[in-house]
Amino acid sequence: MLCGSAINKIRHMTDILTLTMNPALDVLTTIDKVTDTHKMRCGEVLKHPGGGGVNVARVLHRLGANCVALYLAGGVTGERHHKLMTAEKVRCHVMPIAEETRESFSVHETSSGNDFRFVLPGPNVSSSEVETCFDYVARHMPKQFLVISGGLPPGVPDNFYARLTALAKQHGVRVVLDTSGPALANALKVGVYLFKPSLRELRDLTGQALQDEDSQLSAAQHLIRKGQAEIVAVSLGAEGAIVVSADAHWRAPAIQVEIQTTIGAGDSFVGGLVWSLSQGHPLRQGFEYGMACGASALMQPGTSLCTLQSVRELMAKSTRAQ
Repeated sequence: MLCGSAINKIRHMTDILTLTMNPALDVLTTIDKVTDTHKMRCGEVLKHPGGGGVNVARVLHRLGANCVALYLAGGVTGERHHKLMTAEKVRCHVMPIAEETRESFSVHETSSGNDFRFVLPGPNVSSSEVETCFDYVARHMPKQFLVISGGLPPGVPDNFYARLTALAKQHGVRVVLDTSGPALANALKVGVYLFKPSLRELRDLTGQALQDEDSQLSAAQHLIRKGQAEIVAVSLGAEGAIVVSADAHWRAPAIQVEIQTTIGAGDSFVGGLVWSLSQGHPLRQGFEYGMACGASALMQPGTSLCTLQSVRELMAKSTRAQ
């Protein structure tokens, strides 16, 4: 199943392929205050196509990248997800599965500004569905980047991302990885081009508290020295982010904007960074694009993600990474 432009076959000319093994139909609503026991009457409902790689592809499309989103989908929820992707005109290839695509339900508490996110485990994926997905990537390897983002649904082996990473490296394709748990650990053993953890994910991976900038920088540099990543971009929430390579590092404070939601900011950051690097920009400039895209996403409701106009405005006035 293809969506976006009328294309009969995704060819090898794609610059960037994003992979989402466990996409979700994102459902967002608002309420004044979350409480227990009693029924909570919510506000207007927003629905967006979600999942890490799906969101990255949506951002890349808005920035004008030559990108295809590959993801699994099944059931009525999968069809709804597909229709929303079609409405955004994102080029994508849907791998059909037997079970139903999951939903992710988020509630924005207006009295506090907090987001409450309820994430379901996702459908069980059969071994044949897993191998069909792997074979598709093998036949349609992109020219520049393979972006692997999001967790694995039940049934997918923990070494799946590692297998894809090894395959991409054989073809000289740079792997961008944003996941967690055993799937992350296995892929890092193979070695990726860019790894984008949150601070919490980096703490889980290293088993360290990482309470200051020096320890965070040291942890990222250790991964690079071990050959697990060439670049590590750590999102620090309200404290901004750091990007580390073998010979340089930069830190940028969070861009101050009026926050509507925190959902999707990390995926927007990855999308902006990858887009900039795909254009041949230096890493520092890519970092600044990532920060602008992440801040833009904070200004939008639900998983609307960043907008091209606000990204341009934020780039024009943002503080340069130090």
